[in-house]
Amino acid sequence: MKVFKFGGASVKDAASVRNVAQILEQYRKDQLVVVVSAMGKTTNALERVVQAFLSDDTSLPSLLEQVKEFHQRIIEELNFPAGHAVRDDINNCFVEIDWVLEEHSGKGYNWTYDQIVGMGEILATRIVSAYLTLTDHPNCWLDVRDVLQTDNTYREGKVNWLDTERLINEQIPALFKMQPIVVTQGFIGSTSENFTTTLGREGSDYTAAIFSYCLNAQEMVVWKDVPGVLSADPKYYDDAIKLEQISYLDAIELTYYGATVIHPKTIKPLENKQIPMRVASFLAPADKGTLIGNFITTRPLVPCFIFKTNQILFSIAAKDFSFIAEENLSRIFSIFAKHHVKINLMQNSAISFSVCADNEIMKIGGLTEDLGREFKVRYNEHLRLITIRHYFPATIKQLTKGKTILLEQRSRQTAQIIIREDVA
Repeated sequence: MKVFKFGGASVKDAASVRNVAQILEQYRKDQLVVVVSAMGKTTNALERVVQAFLSDDTSLPSLLEQVKEFHQRIIEELNFPAGHAVRDDINNCFVEIDWVLEEHSGKGYNWTYDQIVGMGEILATRIVSAYLTLTDHPNCWLDVRDVLQTDNTYREGKVNWLDTERLINEQIPALFKMQPIVVTQGFIGSTSENFTTTLGREGSDYTAAIFSYCLNAQEMVVWKDVPGVLSADPKYYDDAIKLEQISYLDAIELTYYGATVIHPKTIKPLENKQIPMRVASFLAPADKGTLIGNFITTRPLVPCFIFKTNQILFSIAAKDFSFIAEENLSRIFSIFAKHHVKINLMQNSAISFSVCADNEIMKIGGLTEDLGREFKVRYNEHLRLITIRHYFPATIKQLTKGKTILLEQRSRQTAQIIIREDVA
């Protein structure tokens, strides 16, 4: 049994959905759990719907209509016959969105976000599952919210592993007795009150890892539009090369520091059960891609670069004459946790605590206000955080030449540098 994950780029249009079916054709002898993300840029489009709804923007109806027309166009291009059930399935999804918009105002941004944006995955899997059936790839459609249970932390749902593992092992084997493929959604889960939660942006990888762990999968495969895991994002570094294999440790470190090819929570469940993960190209499915597993080292062993833009660097100090001691740090961490702001880098001195984080508009304002009630707070914006795993001094010198360095840290394997962005 294997778990496949297809992201938004792999199901962005009708041709891409056909390609998914062609890939699955090569695995007819396997039982597959197929985890699918929202199609193309649907998540972004539904985020705009949420923003318009909460700000009483008059563009709300047209924004929602654009999402509806996008999915209906894909249905037409896939040549579903008139009266096919998938048309009603898609319409019912939009009825659910209308119900949230009409009946649940005042619930707050995070709750509203999850109920509306999470529908992108439901829409995608309805179409993919129906097309697979249409092209003689028998499958069962599963609403992942029936098995993946989380707490009530909207937009960052924490998995209830005991309930989730029990429900997955109750339902998936029964579905496999009916069909060899189970199609389900990434990114979303459900609370005990049956409200939708999301697992964090790009969380479909994590969903696939949860299924892999619970079902003791033979392998997990993430299908991407790249040949595998590269040593750097080619947008920022011209000399990026493909890594043939990555150790669990390096994969955990790279994703923790912000490598976007894999969701940061993905690797640990796989490592716990020694389940290998392959990052493969849906454009060249016969190629081997990159294998992540229980390796002693990554090959080739070259510097790996992670570039995080739009960073903010806080300098936090006590308002009185005290040092930044344990009690101050405890309070600072609790404020960051309250606002769900992840710390990308931190450094302590006697009188100040420096913290680098993503400059997310919806979180940073409230965080800064809360910190300012108890501490002196200064900050710098328009920064870039560069993380280098397996660095050489020469690589750091090359990347920072002519740049203003605000903070730098080095350990034996990893270097992190915060520099000013080039702002026009």
